[in-house]
Amino acid sequence: DKLTAQQRHKNMAAIRGKDTKPELIVRRGLWKRGFRYRLNHKRLPGHPDLVLRKYRTCIFVNGCFWHGHLVDMQTLDNSGCCKIPKTNRDFWVAKIRRNKERDKEEQRKLAEMGWHCITVWECELKP
Repeated sequence: DKLTAQQRHKNMAAIRGKDTKPELIVRRGLWKRGFRYRLNHKRLPGHPDLVLRKYRTCIFVNGCFWHGHLVDMQTLDNSGCCKIPKTNRDFWVAKIRRNKERDKEEQRKLAEMGWHCITVWECELKP
């Protein structure tokens, strides 16, 4: 690792879960098309990024790294948009695996409540 432990901690702590660039792109697109939404609805499982109450639809805007997009967790192969770090690999694999499991569980709960779930991946928003 090129950074010290303190520098790496500072970098990782600066990453936030709300108002990310991919999320802002999706929000602008929906607003232009006349869709109105609520942000980070606290009463729903998983606190969806966007909630279209009129359509009973939740939109999750996922970062490819944090949610393990296209990563095969059995073989731990990297995908084009998500590369697992070589340092502290066991920690990152466990973290991404937990995130993926939690995402599935939250979407299952929302489906049981009658909500539709849409997942938008960060790599899908690149031109």
